[in-house]
Amino acid sequence: MRISMPLQYEGEPKSAVDKVVELEKAGLDAVWVAEAYGFDSPTLMGYLAARTERVEIGAAILPLYSRTPTLVAMTAAGLDNLSDGRAVLGLGASGPQVIEGFHGIPYTKPLARTRETIEICRKVWAREDRLTHDGSVFQLPLPPEQGTGLGKPLKIINHPVRSRIPIYVASLGVKNVAMTAEIADGWLPHLFIPEKADLVWGDSLAKGKARRDPELGDLEISAGGMLAIGEGEDTKKLLDFVRPMIALYVGGMGAKGKNFYNTVARRYGYEEAAEKIQDLYLDGKKDEAAAAVPEEFVELTNMVGPESYVRERVEAFRAAGVTRLNVTPVGENPAALIEKVKGWVS
Repeated sequence: MRISMPLQYEGEPKSAVDKVVELEKAGLDAVWVAEAYGFDSPTLMGYLAARTERVEIGAAILPLYSRTPTLVAMTAAGLDNLSDGRAVLGLGASGPQVIEGFHGIPYTKPLARTRETIEICRKVWAREDRLTHDGSVFQLPLPPEQGTGLGKPLKIINHPVRSRIPIYVASLGVKNVAMTAEIADGWLPHLFIPEKADLVWGDSLAKGKARRDPELGDLEISAGGMLAIGEGEDTKKLLDFVRPMIALYVGGMGAKGKNFYNTVARRYGYEEAAEKIQDLYLDGKKDEAAAAVPEEFVELTNMVGPESYVRERVEAFRAAGVTRLNVTPVGENPAALIEKVKGWVS
């Protein structure tokens, strides 16, 4: 098991990168850079490449709708070159709120778009032939009747450092998780409860792995949560900082009947709580929605408490198949936390 962390850049990105530089020295293996509707991910990833020496630099996630597949491939290849082969491409469909609301693009065929984007990226990096693709979402070159008729097959000019940059997919739905297990190098689940993971996703993972190309190797899984070690109520109260985030996803990401995270919470067994959180959040009662998040849900998606307990949580993630423990270290000495947990999992 390796140790990764999300880049906390809501405030000042340069300061967040400074912290990554220090945590790299403590043993951090990878950093994930999100892209929602703030600063773009590739710019920050390039800055990380210049400031670090060893950590892998992953997008978590690049939304599939805001870029063409070839641009995604070019971006990943460029980062891989600048970082000397440390790029990881995390992809995801995001959701209708962001894609249609912020980008103004119809949220259609997310599974087909994901599959075809991965296929095209791998064709671009391999440079075996001029790029062509005939799919239900993308046709390369564009058919003459859809454009000027002047498009022609091309090959990326540069020679990528690697012909197979690792691709992780952020997925939660039954079909999407199965597809991830079939074609991706890794999986990026959110709000992951290790003890309930097999119940919720076991069948999907099994179906996907049954169709998986052996050359891909085993499916990597990156999941985790807040990391804090300490005795007493003060440490446990840190979990309260996670409640608004869970409420945002379970309650506010989407609408009634169209919220992937709410569906996952229900499948975990929190049906009543999921409905209450969503009703409160959509009514504008965000604080009440956060308070309605079950304590068990908060505890099981994170690693907060006495050292012996935190170590048990780490082992629970490992037992659930997590190969990259994704942590947000909280405390006076985040580097010491990373170093300690790295010692456990190595």
